Amino acid sequence: MAVNEGLASLSDHLYGGAMALYAAGMLGYAAEFAFSRFGRAGAEAEAATTSATATPATATAKPAREPALVGATAAGAAGDVPAPAKAAAPAAGVAGPASGGSDFDGADDEQPARALLVGRIAVVLTVLGWALHLSSVVTRGFAAGRVPWGNMYEFSSMICLIAISAFLVLLVRFDVRWLGVFVTFPVLVYMGLAGTVLYVAAGPLVPALNSYWLKIHVVAAILASGIYLVSAVTTVLFLVKNRWEHQLAEVAAGRAEVTAAMRSRGGIVMKLPAAASLDTLTYRLIALGFPVWTFAVIAGAIWAEAAWGRYWGWDPKETWSFITWVCYAAYLHARATAGWRGKKAAAVSLVAFSALFVDYYVVNLFLTGLHSYAGVSA
Repeated sequence: MAVNEGLASLSDHLYGGAMALYAAGMLGYAAEFAFSRFGRAGAEAEAATTSATATPATATAKPAREPALVGATAAGAAGDVPAPAKAAAPAAGVAGPASGGSDFDGADDEQPARALLVGRIAVVLTVLGWALHLSSVVTRGFAAGRVPWGNMYEFSSMICLIAISAFLVLLVRFDVRWLGVFVTFPVLVYMGLAGTVLYVAAGPLVPALNSYWLKIHVVAAILASGIYLVSAVTTVLFLVKNRWEHQLAEVAAGRAEVTAAMRSRGGIVMKLPAAASLDTLTYRLIALGFPVWTFAVIAGAIWAEAAWGRYWGWDPKETWSFITWVCYAAYLHARATAGWRGKKAAAVSLVAFSALFVDYYVVNLFLTGLHSYAGVSA
């Protein structure tokens, strides 16, 4: 089937428009994040930065468990990340807590009016960008006369679309605009790389991909990859917040002093939800993505048998897809059986996402195998 050049060009322009709207939304999220306050859990820990004159009872109070995300299961609760003890007053030079809100949501009723307006405009821009992004994918498919995920550019575009979709779905359930800047930034980087280094013009599928399994196996891989991208973001945010909370606990206990570095980054870190809530959110995302990735691996094996006469041949793509599966399975298993939470679980999460990164970029671009057609030359 001949490529419709007009639709292909429109798809490219819609892609660029989506990036522009995502970028504008990111700036809006950043502005709201910088100049407003978010819910109680993100700030309760900061009350632990007591002055040197705090009473002994205040400084040595037993830490209370940080409440888990509302509705979290027992397996998902990040109970090993205690909230530092509350104190009478924050140390000089460190921003104090905001009150109200839940342990995960932003607190709209406490935001300055202008910051709240900017945040809501950012959400509107993100939704509009998502609509243009979806339109870009659809027009690309019509232009080429096939499903629009037949090469790395299209696959990357779909992963970014799923990541933004996951963020918007979270927004429906929770007020997580604070997450917006941390999702839109890597998505923009990913889309920029896809639109330049990985870009290929719309065209027909290579014969090896011309199968109905492309609509099953690859869609599952795209969904899981998009979810895992968001889980990697929340993992990094957890590590940042967890370190901050432990530093505050040391200050509250009188074992450390407030440093200039703590003062400089405190205004930003304190606006993140509690480390326990971020840990729980990461768990939920990985638990959601894992069965989808499992299905993608199984569907890929079935497709391999139909295409090459064997279910598994340890091709580089198959090998690294399996390694990725093992790493995410290890994360879930460690949480369920060994009770790994906090930094241990975060380390496994990042190792798993690194394996996914190798599976996608290194294998597709630098290794030769039966899946080489998935590269930029597809």
